[in-house]
Amino acid sequence: MTAEATCIVARTAQIAHIELNRPRRLNAFSLPAIHQLSAVIDELAADPNLRIVTLRGRGRAFSTGVDLKELPVDGFGPDRVQAWEKMLRTIEMMDKLVICSLHGFAVGGGLQLALACDIRVCARTTQLGLPASKEGIIPGLATYRLARFVGIGRARQLIFSGDLIDAERALDIGLVDHLVDDEGRELATDEIVARYDAAFSAGGRHAKALLADCFNTDFADFLALYERQQGRAVESPDFAEAKAAYAEGRDARWQ
Repeated sequence: MTAEATCIVARTAQIAHIELNRPRRLNAFSLPAIHQLSAVIDELAADPNLRIVTLRGRGRAFSTGVDLKELPVDGFGPDRVQAWEKMLRTIEMMDKLVICSLHGFAVGGGLQLALACDIRVCARTTQLGLPASKEGIIPGLATYRLARFVGIGRARQLIFSGDLIDAERALDIGLVDHLVDDEGRELATDEIVARYDAAFSAGGRHAKALLADCFNTDFADFLALYERQQGRAVESPDFAEAKAAYAEGRDARWQ
């Protein structure tokens, strides 16, 4: 990646780390930044050697969403919406576990991006919210995703008021999954990632595929999907490794 890249990627073993890299704009997204992150996500989604993807923001914030200063240039038409939502859906559907680390601000599109990830780790001083209504627009498909995390009543409150909430409140309502202290945030997040990495087998990948549509499928169809995914999990090398590790009294080592 070049110094001008709006996101930077580093890899360690079976984990890829993405860092949003527009710190002077609080990692707000211009249209080129959306396209660049989308290309990175597509590349990682297609990599069979990866199990975990982490997403962080450089500087004082995870992301403040749409770059309002560049919006008159970029526009807010179908090109932006479709590029953005395609990227979020790829994150939701890829067979990698996607863990985002939130700090500073995770608002607007920044929170929408976090909602598409599988696990949200949040620094205690983070502010989260969807101020789109105050800006005269709709907060994207947070209108589709948010209620699945916090319930329809809280989703309405957050969307209609546009108010920001703190990290403790976000944890209480199920908007984030882990809280970490601001001091030592990176190390604490790495430790959480390591715990998920130790557990995220082929079974986890197939479970993610089921969870992606668990609200949209009736029971009979979901049962059939489960049986197919469980069959694939049982046939995978990870299942054999899990059995061997149990018999030998050691931790499993996923391929």
